[in-house]
Parts: sequence; structure tokens; C-alpha cells
Amino acid sequence: MLRFYWVIFVNLFRSPHIMGKMKKMTEQVQRYTDLERYQYAQYIVRLLKKTGAIQTEVFGMENIPAEGGYMMYPNHQGKFDAFGIIDTHRQPCTLVMDKAKSYTIFIREALDLLHGKRLDKDDIRQAFSVIQEVTEEVKNGARYILFPEGKYGKENKNVLGEFKPGCFKIALKSKAPILPVALIDSYKVFNSCHLGPVTTQVHYLKPILYEEYRGMRTQELAAMVRERIQEKIDEVTKG
Repeated sequence: MLRFYWVIFVNLFRSPHIMGKMKKMTEQVQRYTDLERYQYAQYIVRLLKKTGAIQTEVFGMENIPAEGGYMMYPNHQGKFDAFGIIDTHRQPCTLVMDKAKSYTIFIREALDLLHGKRLDKDDIRQAFSVIQEVTEEVKNGARYILFPEGKYGKENKNVLGEFKPGCFKIALKSKAPILPVALIDSYKVFNSCHLGPVTTQVHYLKPILYEEYRGMRTQELAAMVRERIQEKIDEVTKG
């Protein structure tokens, strides 16, 4: 957390301009394209990386579908996870986030800028509505990030938690490709006491097409995606 507050502190003088522009771009939907909003989000992430001595290595860019919508399912290690993907993912994408955690400083503005979705885990009707909305958007070409672990803790680090099967309803309903994403050392950025330069890794794995997972239950699909991410983490950290 120390690096998180340090990055916020050293960028305080930029905050009024950045926050103001994010709000403007969020509210003036007709004036700014999805690409323009996304590129501004990428600019902010790279600014945070520069002031926080953060490097991100990316692998498997060739695995990212060239067209159409898809669901990205990464492991969850901390506050930097989505930023690492946004930094390395060329085409505009957004995310589904736990509503309870979406209103902290900067996270709130960034989520709104990308027109992300807030999912209330305690409201079944609202959660169902969000799943339906995201499903339709993915069918129409949107690219979404959804963390199937749902949360992260001190124990996460490069260790996977349980993948919640319900997260994969969107993939099954939309019949879209699933892009597993393995994040490595992402926790070191904002969720550890590590203060020196840090390098994280984003691995885009081979996409799982609908033909491969058709007929599977959500539990089976969750296990498949988790296994593939685990294999990549083991390959990198233990190999």
C-alpha cells in the first residue's frame, strides 16, 4: 500500500487536471470515442508506472483475438491487476468490478471513464442485470475483464484462489472466446511492502473458443481456466 499512496502523493499536482478530464470524457459521451477514453486511461496508467518505478512485461500478444468480443479471466493479486492489462491490451477493454470496492479514489473515476460495470454481490437482481448487460455487449464486440477469484488477499501473491463458477455465465451465454490471463508479481506493486523498482508480468494465454467449451457446466469451465493459468504461473515461477 505504501507505493500506492506514494504514487498518489507525487501526482497530487496533476490530480485536478486528470480528474477533471476523466469526468469530462465520461460525461460527454458523444464527444469522445471509446478509443480516445481508453487511450487516456492508458496514459494515466503509464504515468503511474513511471512515478512508481513499475515495469510490465507482456507475453502472448498473438493470442489476443483480432476481432470480436471476448471475456478475459485473469487471476487476482491486487490493485494493479486491471491496470497491468489495460497498459498492455491495445484495443479498448473494460471490466466488471465489485461495487463495494469501486468507489475508492481514482478507481471510481477510472472505472467510469472506461464505462465499466459495478456488480453488487449482495443484490441478486442487480447482479443478474449486470451479467445480462455484459453478455449483450460482448456479443456486440466488447472486451471485458472479470476476475473469477472475486477478491484478493495477502495470501494470493502468485498463488491462485478458488475460481467462482458464476463468473463464467457470461462466456456461456455470449458464446464468446475466453482469454485466460496469468498475472505474475502484480501484488508487489500496491499490495506489498516492496518499495524498490518492480517488474510485473502479463501473460495472455491461448484463447478458449466456444467450440471447445460448448456443453460444459460453469464449474468445469472455471476449473479449466484456473488450471491453464496455474500451469503458466508454475512454468514461470518454478521453471
